[in-house]
Amino acid sequence: MNPNFTWDDLQFFLAVARTGQLSTAARRLRTSHATVSRRIDRLEFALKVRLFERNPRGYVLTAMGQRFVETAERIERETEQLQFDISDGMTVQRGVVRLSTLEGFGNFFLSDRLADFAGRYPNISLEVVAIQQIMSLSRKEADIAVALAPPKAGPYHAEVLTPYTLHVYGARRYLAEHPLIRTRDDLASHRFVGYIEDMIFTPGLDYLGEIQPGLRAHFQSSSILTQLKAACQGLGLCVLPHFMARDEPDLEIVLPDEIELKRTYWLICHRDLIMIPRVRAVRDFLVGAVNENRGCFMRERLPPASTPRRPLEGQ
Repeated sequence: MNPNFTWDDLQFFLAVARTGQLSTAARRLRTSHATVSRRIDRLEFALKVRLFERNPRGYVLTAMGQRFVETAERIERETEQLQFDISDGMTVQRGVVRLSTLEGFGNFFLSDRLADFAGRYPNISLEVVAIQQIMSLSRKEADIAVALAPPKAGPYHAEVLTPYTLHVYGARRYLAEHPLIRTRDDLASHRFVGYIEDMIFTPGLDYLGEIQPGLRAHFQSSSILTQLKAACQGLGLCVLPHFMARDEPDLEIVLPDEIELKRTYWLICHRDLIMIPRVRAVRDFLVGAVNENRGCFMRERLPPASTPRRPLEGQ
């Protein structure tokens, strides 16, 4: 093998293979666009094979490049495991990990625990992508993901992170100024806040039809944070996760004994990445944090004697 071929070259190759862009790979490697390009050229020269096709949209793996990914990832896993064994796990947990998560989990649970993660793993650079559309693990847009459903097929490690409950919430002011809600049928005469229908990217976020057929949101947003704020301002009733809404003093649960939706957060990772120490560290941290705070995800149902029914939550 050409003496100019090094393990560092493989790291550059994998970064470009996983992102498809020199600039994105450069950011993840904390280096320059030109350096990444130079290292890819050097690797291809050393191997005497073309690993990428260059086009205006980025770098696309050739057939040989696809085959080489498997070899490079195997070397990556074995190298990091060797370093882990030698260092007893103390220093090998370093590098960049990109976590794709739903907005609610990312902004209302994980964000409060980032300092704890940084203190525990100071050498891991965690990139949290909390947007509506979950990024693709198959295209290596993310290393690990928190999603509402496991993949139907593919080489993935998937495990239940936690179930959680959702309820219909209304601002105290809204509930005081609008007709009483005694039964589920009364909801049809109320305004709702919810997702933009044609932007619901996973069935798990389609709440209103599950509560009552024909319900439509009058105020719609792709952001659950915006929906929460709108509900607090009295724009309408809103279906919200318990762990998001439970600390909002202006919100009351509507029909708490009658309406409760359940969903599950899944933790998903490509099978080739789950045993890489830095990825495993993120997985272990998420699982541990959720286990320590599991009570916040599910609303506790109190015995009827301790929770006398009222005509309307909030009055």
